[in-house]
Amino acid sequence: MSIFQKLKNLRKRNISAVKMLNATGNYFTAWDGNVYQNDIVRGALAARAKRISKTELKHCYKPENEVEVINKDANYRFMLEEPNPYMTMSDFLVKMSNISALNGNAFALIVRDDNGIARQIFPLAASSVEARYNESGALFLIFNFKNGGRYEFSYEDIIHVREDFNDNDIFGTSKFPALAPLMEIINTTDQGIVTAIKNSSVIRWLLEFHSALRDDDIKRSAQEFADNYLKVSNNEIGVAATDSRSKATQVTPHDYVPNASQMEKTRTRILNLFNTNDKIIQSSADEDEENSYYESEIEPWVKRLAQEMTRKLFSHRQRGCGNRIIAGAFDLQAANLTTKLNLLQMVDRGALTPNEWRASLGLPPIEDGDKVIRRLDTQPVNSNKEGENE
Repeated sequence: MSIFQKLKNLRKRNISAVKMLNATGNYFTAWDGNVYQNDIVRGALAARAKRISKTELKHCYKPENEVEVINKDANYRFMLEEPNPYMTMSDFLVKMSNISALNGNAFALIVRDDNGIARQIFPLAASSVEARYNESGALFLIFNFKNGGRYEFSYEDIIHVREDFNDNDIFGTSKFPALAPLMEIINTTDQGIVTAIKNSSVIRWLLEFHSALRDDDIKRSAQEFADNYLKVSNNEIGVAATDSRSKATQVTPHDYVPNASQMEKTRTRILNLFNTNDKIIQSSADEDEENSYYESEIEPWVKRLAQEMTRKLFSHRQRGCGNRIIAGAFDLQAANLTTKLNLLQMVDRGALTPNEWRASLGLPPIEDGDKVIRRLDTQPVNSNKEGENE
């Protein structure tokens, strides 16, 4: 069954019973400017999405005065690994990240069973979304898709991640107003480079006539100049001459090439808009630079996603009982070798188990490696051997 068939089977709502949010409407439209096809923008989006895709989402359950349990409910664990039949959680995060970065909004539909328990999550790539309240004040979102489909869902069933949340009460702000003029400069520059390359292989000389001539005379004069002076054999001197009626100027390729400094400044402005730089895009950043990028760009986004999933997947009662979604980089694969080796001190102090440390080095677990040890005796913390503390 396709996603749209699933959507059709959901409970229908009375669209005629809703009204606009305000007098001017509350409307979000995705930008269809094909900006994703630009190499600069795609590089910035890919660098962010790849890092976000490594985020792990987990179901955390912590009743009051009890020990916290991770992924206690198998249904939530499976859903956080495979949000729907068509993608893994990494795929889900990549799509949500790209949509959110371009449009300032990313939406995902929660599909629940008959008991109201969330079972699947589908990202929604809509062309436009309209927010409306019904007569009782409940908020609904109407999604218009590129295939012509139009669906209405309760806001309670929509995971909504916003960026640049500013003047609108519901939606984040798209990067389109700031990105459009920069993209126009980039496109114009690229066209100028193409023109320069074409002209450099076709136009070598420019004849400027000092008197008005008919088109036929201009073409005949240009052809005579080419025949007489551009087809130079080894036995000829290779010198061209013109009379007072015209002036011959040699055309060099750089006459048409845009200013390289201005091109780089425009590129930097686009990267700044996505809060990234060349080192992040080219994966040449050191550990401190990666951590800085993670803390400023990745962590705030995944935190908003985890908070939104918590309040949409669980009721007030469930959240009051200690249910929530947590997100983060729970492994240490991204750390450099020096940092991983220094983590041995955490093993000595009982903060990490030997197997957790070995996992950061890409090594397989060892027997009894899940037991916490201390530096003094390198024995399990709860050992009952004579002469040792529990």
